[in-house]
Amino acid sequence: MDTEAFTGLLREARKQVDPETVGLQRTTGRGRRAEGKGLSQAQVGQLIGSTGHTYGLLERGEIPTPTFDLLHRVARALLMREEEYVALCRYARGEDPPSDLYERSGLTVPGHWQTAVDGISHVAYVTDRAYNVLCYNQAYLEIHPDGGPANMMEWMLLADRAREILMDWETVWAPYVLPQLRASRSRYKKDATLRRIEKAARNDPFLASLYESGTRVQVHPDGSERPLWHPVHGPGWASICAASIGDTPGPRLMIIQFEAGERSHRRLPHLRAAGTSES
Repeated sequence: MDTEAFTGLLREARKQVDPETVGLQRTTGRGRRAEGKGLSQAQVGQLIGSTGHTYGLLERGEIPTPTFDLLHRVARALLMREEEYVALCRYARGEDPPSDLYERSGLTVPGHWQTAVDGISHVAYVTDRAYNVLCYNQAYLEIHPDGGPANMMEWMLLADRAREILMDWETVWAPYVLPQLRASRSRYKKDATLRRIEKAARNDPFLASLYESGTRVQVHPDGSERPLWHPVHGPGWASICAASIGDTPGPRLMIIQFEAGERSHRRLPHLRAAGTSES
């Protein structure tokens, strides 16, 4: 546990929560209170269904390995943001939480991502946790002149047009896309969009057999090179750059670098800071 960072985050978060915003009264008597209008430790204990003593031990770093359940309840009581919750778990346990703090996390991104995507020359778009397309750039419209699909996962797996554009779809695209869907379904079990796409995929005989076999374990496309038929430039190869947005695994920036013609088989070396070795 990084006790200093952990306890500092909890104290600062507790200080920021006005008791009246969570249905409690401001404390006036004895007890460990935060500066200003913040919650007391006893009030946090009340909110998490425990005692102020238990929360006090946690805030002082005297619970060496707090459970994810306890951290989740505390983070919600303190109205933490998603990225604060991730940091809390990392400080406490050295690992990311198994689920998001709020059920609707990962469904939005800040509006400035549209401007960022507009500034990319390659095909670029942003999706939410359920692969709904949130924004895209002009190069994207060369492949999708009608504005493209509302949901990229659904399009890649189930649209007839996708099976034309994504060359060698049965062997190169579908076997690697399905594990991404399965991983997302495991994390966001209640997401209606992912559930609908999974159901449709299971109703397709070819996809159903792939889905059930579970032979592919790749769930992140970053660094992949796959054949693609570009409506403007013809057949070629797509190099995929994928990056998560923020500290949640849901929203993702996708950049597709397309090169027309035969595959060059040129593998660029990994980037690393100057002066560091591969070991």
